[in-house]
Amino acid sequence: MNRLFDLTGKVAIVTGGNGGIGLGIAEGLGQAGAKLAIIGRNANKSEAASKVLSKQTGSEPLILTADVSKPGEVTAVVKTVTEHYGRIDILFNNAGINIRRPPQTLTPEEWHTVMDINLTGAFLMSQAVYPALKQTGGGKIINIGSMTSIFGASFAVAYASSKGGIVQLTKSLALAWAADNIQVNAILPGWFETELTHRARTEVSGLYERVLARIPTARWAQPRDIAGTAIWLASPASDYVTGIAVSVDGGYSSSL
Repeated sequence: MNRLFDLTGKVAIVTGGNGGIGLGIAEGLGQAGAKLAIIGRNANKSEAASKVLSKQTGSEPLILTADVSKPGEVTAVVKTVTEHYGRIDILFNNAGINIRRPPQTLTPEEWHTVMDINLTGAFLMSQAVYPALKQTGGGKIINIGSMTSIFGASFAVAYASSKGGIVQLTKSLALAWAADNIQVNAILPGWFETELTHRARTEVSGLYERVLARIPTARWAQPRDIAGTAIWLASPASDYVTGIAVSVDGGYSSSL
């Protein structure tokens, strides 16, 4: 592998890495040589993902159960990863949830649940890994946004608001930590075939067909489609790239 994209010896944390886009990211990083730490809330799902990753990458990931919206749990898992591997080089803030409801019926509790996991969780994880990244001389933080970082969503107001915030968090952290040689970027996935979007397709009538009609590549994405961009942003190849949001959407955001 070209050394620019070689992650051998690097340690990568992927939140929500036990399924969907997160698992696609983890597979790509592992195949590029990274040692993996997967953080999720569902232990059984994480164990199943561990088997997949072990088969795909040839090494067993560190599996940790935690809620990224809880500061104490975030501190604990980052400490465990550091003690287990001796360093942290890469963080993918991928954990996220959605509650689809008309805004007039969305409760404050539901709003805070989505914001706490999707946006506050990304901030807490970034803050927690900062000392470890600085100690190793720099590192990479990649935040996972969404097409709703760009477009509104009448059926997912809290989710869209949290993903819009992800882009601004990315830019602000990139500026704050550039002097520490920490690059912070975002990936904005388009419409991927995942458990989360499967629920959306059952809850929002006609969603699949409307989205498909707008995608120039004429297909919804598979989790593996995000791996290349993930490797690039996690690798030395992107050392002069920071504060950007890259769409991986098959042309969706460029289409009328």
